[in-house]
Amino acid sequence: MTISTPTSRTDEPASALLGTLAAQGATGALSTETGIVYLAAGHVVHVESAVTPDLGDLLTHSGALAPDGWWEAIDQAGRRCRVGRQLVDSGHLAAGALELCHLGALFDAAYFVLAHDGPALRFRPGAAHWLGAVRSVPVDTVLRESRRRRELLHRIWPEPAVDRAPLARVPGPDATDLPARRGRTLAQVDGVRTAAQIATALACRTFHTLVELRRLAAAGLVAPVAPLIPGPSSTPSPAPASAPATVSAEPGPTPRPLASDEPDTALLRRLLHALEAL
Repeated sequence: MTISTPTSRTDEPASALLGTLAAQGATGALSTETGIVYLAAGHVVHVESAVTPDLGDLLTHSGALAPDGWWEAIDQAGRRCRVGRQLVDSGHLAAGALELCHLGALFDAAYFVLAHDGPALRFRPGAAHWLGAVRSVPVDTVLRESRRRRELLHRIWPEPAVDRAPLARVPGPDATDLPARRGRTLAQVDGVRTAAQIATALACRTFHTLVELRRLAAAGLVAPVAPLIPGPSSTPSPAPASAPATVSAEPGPTPRPLASDEPDTALLRRLLHALEAL
């Protein structure tokens, strides 16, 4: 079946539809319940998810790019879908640094969009992301990396409810002498926040936060909050914090200031220096 018009929701998994679109060399945006996959000539060029930081956050808070340079590129080239090219041509960012950070953001978001393989909602032929072309990745590579991350999390702790449910500390176990990032993650667990909300509070990639939360769950330090079963003597549970905003397929990023994430910054700088040396 040739996909030439917008598709409505079917029972077909997003991965299967992506395979079809890749075989057809399609260009456009495939929406799922958790994000959007952008394709160009059958390759993945960008992925957005409401529960992961966008590329602008990663670049500006790593110190690779000044915020003014990012918003200047948005103003000048956003409507033309050439923000990435504008960043490089204006001298604000080296091409290698842009590519490196873009790929990291792409694979991070792809895990949440594709790892659990929910149904596709809609495909918009010809839709392009405002960033423009940076580096395309074969669909098979994106799907394989998403499965690898899912399997890694399963090996750490096989209960996927940790990824979505509000999380609470488990009283009793000793929580001293934790690695720095794990300790910061545990400090944000309050019985209300989900993993995505904890990641936002920490200004850390959500997948990295999930790794720490699953390790905390495996150590018996955190657990998903059980839903309250209504009954005569039950009392309402605290309302969870508001969910992340829905991702839009329209051009233009959503501003979301974040604090820096030191371990990611150090890694980005080391990789960038190695890339520039080559």
